[in-house]
Amino acid sequence: MDTKIIGMDEENIDMQAIELAGSIIKSGGLVAFPTETVYGLGGDALNSSSSKKIYAAKGRPSDNPLIIHIVEMSALSKIVRKIPKAAYQLAERYWPGPLTMIFEKAECVPLETTGGLDTVAVRMPSNQIAREFIRASGGYVAAPSANRSGRPSPTIAKYVIEDLAGRIDMIIDGGQADIGLESTIIDLTGSEPVILRPGYITEEMLRQVIGDVEADQTIMEEHTSQAPKAPGMKYKHYAPRGNLIIVEGEAEAVSAYINERLSAFRKEGKRTGVIATDETVASYLADSVKSAGERGQEEQAAKCLFRILREFDDEKIEVIYAEGFRQKGVGQAVMNRLLKAAGHQVIRL
Repeated sequence: MDTKIIGMDEENIDMQAIELAGSIIKSGGLVAFPTETVYGLGGDALNSSSSKKIYAAKGRPSDNPLIIHIVEMSALSKIVRKIPKAAYQLAERYWPGPLTMIFEKAECVPLETTGGLDTVAVRMPSNQIAREFIRASGGYVAAPSANRSGRPSPTIAKYVIEDLAGRIDMIIDGGQADIGLESTIIDLTGSEPVILRPGYITEEMLRQVIGDVEADQTIMEEHTSQAPKAPGMKYKHYAPRGNLIIVEGEAEAVSAYINERLSAFRKEGKRTGVIATDETVASYLADSVKSAGERGQEEQAAKCLFRILREFDDEKIEVIYAEGFRQKGVGQAVMNRLLKAAGHQVIRL
C-alpha cells in the first residue's frame, strides 16, 4: 500500500488534505493524525470493517478497546445509551482535551470498535488538525495510538511512518504532540467513577469537578485477569526494543547501583542507556544518557518519555535503566507508562 504523507500545523491547516483524509475514512480506510496527546490511527468508528483494519494494521489484540473521537457534545447521544451528570460536568471543564470517558454503548457502535464490550470510550481532542479531520470524516473516528502494538506511542510523525507506512492510507504530520502521554480514562458506567488509565487530567483534577473517584487496582499493578475496559489495561505497552528496568531509591544509591550494572553490561559488549533527570544526567556512564527534565516537573517527563524510548531504539540500545518518578499528579501517569514499558521490572533500593 502506498501511504500518503502530508504535513501541516494547527495554524496552517491544509483543508484540501483534510477533506481527502475524511474521504478515506468514509470509504473504510485508515489515517494517522496528530492529537494533543499522541498520534492516533483513525478509522470509521461505526464501521466494523474499519475497526478490524485498525487491529490488523497495529497487530493489536482484538479485545483491546478503541476510543471514539468526536468534536461536538451533541454527537455523544448517538453512540451512548445515557449520559450521566458527571459526564456533563467533566465535559464542561475538560472537553476538548485529554480526557476519555466510558459509557454504555448504543446499538450503532459495533462490538469490533469496543473490543467486544457493551461499553464505549469517547474523547473530544483539542488539537485543531484532529478536530477538522474528525469533522471531515463524519464525526466519529475510532483511534488508538498510531504505532505497532506494544511499541512506545508516537509523539512525532517520524515514528508513525516507521511503524505504519505501507500499512495505512495516509499519515498527517502535524508536528510534536503537546502533552506526550495518552488521555486519562474514567469509567462512568458504575456506581462510582473509576480511573482506568492515569493521564494529564489527574485524580485531583477530577475530584475538583465530580467529588470522589476511585483508581482501578490494575493501574500500577502487573497482574490482572479482568477484561480490559480501556486501552492499555491488560497488555504490555510502550516497550522499547531494549530491556528496560526501573530503579527507585535515594539519588546517590540509584546512580551507584545503575553505574555498577552498566559496567557489567559494557563488559558483555551491550549498548546501554539511562533515563535520568537534569539533576542526575551527568552521574551516569552509559552509551546514551537522556534527561526527562527537572526532577519534580513530571509534565516535562510526560512530554518526552515516549520520544526517549524511541530514540533508544534508533541508537540500538540493548539495556535501559530508568530512575523512578514520584507518583503524584502527572507523575502517576508517567510511572504507569514506565512500569508497562518495563514489564514491571523494578529494583527498589
